[in-house]
Amino acid sequence: MSTYRDFTHRGSARATVLRTVGTRERRSHLTAPRVPTVGIDIGGTKVMAGVVDADGNILETLRTETPDKSKSPRVVEDTIVELVLDLSDRHDVHAVGIGAAGWVDADRSKVLFAPHLAWRDEPLRDALASRLVVPVMVDNDANTAAWAEWRFGAGRGEDHLVMITLGTGIGGAILEDGHVKRGKYGVAGEFGHMQVVPGGHRCPCGNRGCWEQYSSGNALVREAKELAAADSPVAHGIIERVKGNIPDITGPLITELAREGDAMCVELLQEIGQWLGVGIANLAAALDPSCFVIGGGVSAADDLLIAPARDAFKRQLTGRGYRPEARIAKAQLGPEAGMVGAADLARLVARRFRRTNRRRVERYERYAQIYDQAASTLRSSRGGTRTAD
Repeated sequence: MSTYRDFTHRGSARATVLRTVGTRERRSHLTAPRVPTVGIDIGGTKVMAGVVDADGNILETLRTETPDKSKSPRVVEDTIVELVLDLSDRHDVHAVGIGAAGWVDADRSKVLFAPHLAWRDEPLRDALASRLVVPVMVDNDANTAAWAEWRFGAGRGEDHLVMITLGTGIGGAILEDGHVKRGKYGVAGEFGHMQVVPGGHRCPCGNRGCWEQYSSGNALVREAKELAAADSPVAHGIIERVKGNIPDITGPLITELAREGDAMCVELLQEIGQWLGVGIANLAAALDPSCFVIGGGVSAADDLLIAPARDAFKRQLTGRGYRPEARIAKAQLGPEAGMVGAADLARLVARRFRRTNRRRVERYERYAQIYDQAASTLRSSRGGTRTAD
């Protein structure tokens, strides 16, 4: 572990670091310390932790299921701490970055709301910092994924990038000129909760008709299970695969069957993709980016999902035929993007924290030197007086 574990009273230093890091990200990442950091990606179904080096290479990963949402936030924090301590036994970890599936406040200290976890105004950063011996950075998981794709993946070289993450729900992030746009209150980019069907499917956020209810992993599985439960003729393939046990239907299974040519699964992915394209067209009208990067677990379906999304985007785009069209690209870093981005952003915090501690040590050494010199002078003066006597 890092040598600055020996220093205490670091709370105010961390707070200062996290308040200033956001406005200096682009300039700072090039000079951040080339040290390993841990990234944590907390989703609705899994917690993934990994040690990442300065070039975005993953040195080791650990995965576990997300504790049930009915349990206290402390249980999720315990899981994170256990993963970090496990990794730190084998790696010299200098900072921890958290990509949380929820709304994170502008100071990146609290998870204000997490639709798929029991977090409400949860002081996650401080709770973890009090239990770990390295600085902690907390951000929205889509922001961390977008940062990773901009730094190391499909978004390299883009000045205006929008990230869409399709997993249990839909996350999103906006990068302009190398800065994550978090908004006044830190909750920009929650595209999944745009209302696209008034009075539509109920969403865990409390509203109806949210975009993620029509284009996400949950939406994909919901539709497949409904068809299977109705014993639809088109669902016989997937019913046979799960031996009639409908709860065993998962997103990866649907994708697998679609690749094998199962007509129902292909159609379901096309529908999800079409809804994805509609939402992207709306975002293009509002934000006008040069590139959309599609990530998250559902993006593993590749062109079974992306091709219908591109077609729907072209049909729905405002001013189509008279304006440049944004590029739509699949994320290159896969499901590890959020983890890699969290670790890379944490490296910025590690640099400033190391600098703060170094200056503290330098001041201490300088004061100690002044004290020693003063003490030496005083001893010499007293000794000289006795000799004169």
